[in-house]
Amino acid sequence: MKRRTFRAEGAVVGRAVADAVASELGMPEAEARKLVDVGAVYIAGRRSRDATAKLTAGQVVMVVLEEGGQSALAESAPAPVLRVLYEDADVIAVDKPAGLTAQPTEGRVGGSLVDLVSAHLGREAGLVHRLDRETSGVTVFGKSAEATSALAAEFREGRARKRYVAATGPGLPPSGTVDLPLSKDPSRPGRWRATRAANGVPALTDFRTLHSGPEFCVVELLPHTGRTHQLRAHLTALGAPILGDARYGGAKKAGGVEAPRCLLHAQALELGHPGTGQVLRVEAVVPEDLLRFFTAAGVAVPQGPIGGAKGN
Repeated sequence: MKRRTFRAEGAVVGRAVADAVASELGMPEAEARKLVDVGAVYIAGRRSRDATAKLTAGQVVMVVLEEGGQSALAESAPAPVLRVLYEDADVIAVDKPAGLTAQPTEGRVGGSLVDLVSAHLGREAGLVHRLDRETSGVTVFGKSAEATSALAAEFREGRARKRYVAATGPGLPPSGTVDLPLSKDPSRPGRWRATRAANGVPALTDFRTLHSGPEFCVVELLPHTGRTHQLRAHLTALGAPILGDARYGGAKKAGGVEAPRCLLHAQALELGHPGTGQVLRVEAVVPEDLLRFFTAAGVAVPQGPIGGAKGN
């Protein structure tokens, strides 16, 4: 990634963002404005999309000029279509596509699920929980500060229930509970390990194996907690990493079927509605890449109320 960074000092203080970027980087102001528009400019670590915002003394401005060998101003791929699963005055629930980040990240130019939902609403959406980039499925947002706070409490206080489905390597027992703390793996950056040998955070997952064959399993997962990479690490600890999950050693193919990404899907969510207090249940159709394994196994996708599990 190619980027330039400067601090607002001297004559730069009080200037508009686009004007300051143009001056400091020696480019036309129109080009600087485009960089702001595409989300390639960060002020004090936060993405800025207001080209007219005035800089204050000491603020650090970072401009992403190139990412992955491509100019930040290069025409990006069309934004994915937003699939709304449920919407009312307080809540919007959407089906997050695989490959899309949940929220904007510093230094990464382009859309996120928050961007898509915010564009749909015409104002900033209140994100209350996150799925990994490759994970698909139900994600809920608040449409007001009050609704967002209430929804966040459902997750934080363990009242939200989630059902995930996944295709994994072979060898899973018919059902069980994984009660293994999670900690960062010091030997493999970006991975978490599920073990009692380290001082990790508590993590609890119920599972039910829907299909167990010599080449792959299809499994229903009911997390009681909502830790980073919880399901990926717990399944790896069972010796059956999720298919397509390169970070955790998941196979790229099983039973003659390709696994193009980490085949984990947040299929259903139940939680209290922030306005009525009634249980709101939302389900997302299993995407084709994972559904192929259900079809090959001859098993149905779980439907209806989520049994037993609570968690983030």
